[in-house]
Amino acid sequence: MSRPTLPLLAALLMFPQLAETLYSPALPAIASRFQVDAAAAGQTLSWYFVAFAVGTVLWGRLCDRIGRRATLLWGLGLYLAAASAALVIRDFELFLLMRMLSALGAAVGSIVTQTMLRDLWQGEALAARFAQLGLPLALSPALGALTGALLVSSGGLDAALSGLALLAALLLVWSALGLTETRPPQQTVAPVLPTLRRMLTDPGVLRIALQVGVMNVSLFAYYQLAPFQFEAFGAPTLLFGLSGGLVAAAVWGGAWLNRQLRARIGRAGPLLWGAFIWLGGCGLLSLWAGAQLWAMVPAALAAVAYGAAIPNLLAAALADYDECRGTAGALLGLGYYLVLAAGLGLSRHADQLGGVLLACAALVLLAEASRWRRPTLRMPLR
Repeated sequence: MSRPTLPLLAALLMFPQLAETLYSPALPAIASRFQVDAAAAGQTLSWYFVAFAVGTVLWGRLCDRIGRRATLLWGLGLYLAAASAALVIRDFELFLLMRMLSALGAAVGSIVTQTMLRDLWQGEALAARFAQLGLPLALSPALGALTGALLVSSGGLDAALSGLALLAALLLVWSALGLTETRPPQQTVAPVLPTLRRMLTDPGVLRIALQVGVMNVSLFAYYQLAPFQFEAFGAPTLLFGLSGGLVAAAVWGGAWLNRQLRARIGRAGPLLWGAFIWLGGCGLLSLWAGAQLWAMVPAALAAVAYGAAIPNLLAAALADYDECRGTAGALLGLGYYLVLAAGLGLSRHADQLGGVLLACAALVLLAEASRWRRPTLRMPLR
């Protein structure tokens, strides 16, 4: 089976986070241009992830039908078209629609790339590959936030939107030139409803979908709420962009720590408990700091938990679904991105990062504890 280069797979996997965090510093500029309040501007992130969730199903089904490569090119093309159209729109509702179409296209980078990884590796090799790719993935929030802050500082909202369009164009060309097909030739297209019914009766899959979604809420809530808090303290937009470096370092540290400890322990369960407890501690510290700018520090350090937990969760999620990887991956993505969209919708109204982090930690710990209450469950995380 031909293998796409690892740098290209890493770039495709980074694309959704890179694109979304590049957009985050522009949220105050969006509120100003379209004369909406901060809550309305922040809700563009919630609706973005609703469309993103739908995109996981669309592209997951298509990658089983027409192949991984063709699906990726269509998704990147849609993102490029929607990001370019957003440049000339001056109506907020139409702008929101373009953002949702962008999200629909961006979802291809997550679901299809994960499916390609599952085509190429299985078991412990897959877990190791997810952990390896977690390191460059950790850079994407910082790179996106810093690039977005620089663009907004120099050219406002239009510069940020132009940057998004350029990013999609470059990745589209790279994929057209360098991407090879990984879909197994004998793979059949699994029916959606039977696969959905099977996954809905699989407690392990439901638990992981909830945990992945909630862990993503703990990360993206920072990019949703922090720009307005920096603005309230009179801090420059560039400072928020630089704070993304702290987030990236924390995610990278969590991913690196996960790889080191996983090699020694050989089991993901204790690592997940540690990550979830760390997340709760960061939430408590942020709450204790109150309405101060340094309260962003423990909120950003919560990204350590994200970097440690996500590779283990994703690698174990679909171990029993090899015959329908694209469809099962699409439905899993639909589940956890709907959780993410709902969580960001609630966090925008909470307007308190510490409380959001604490709630996220409680949910993932309860979900992990549910494995003890049901001893007959399949235990995918050894």
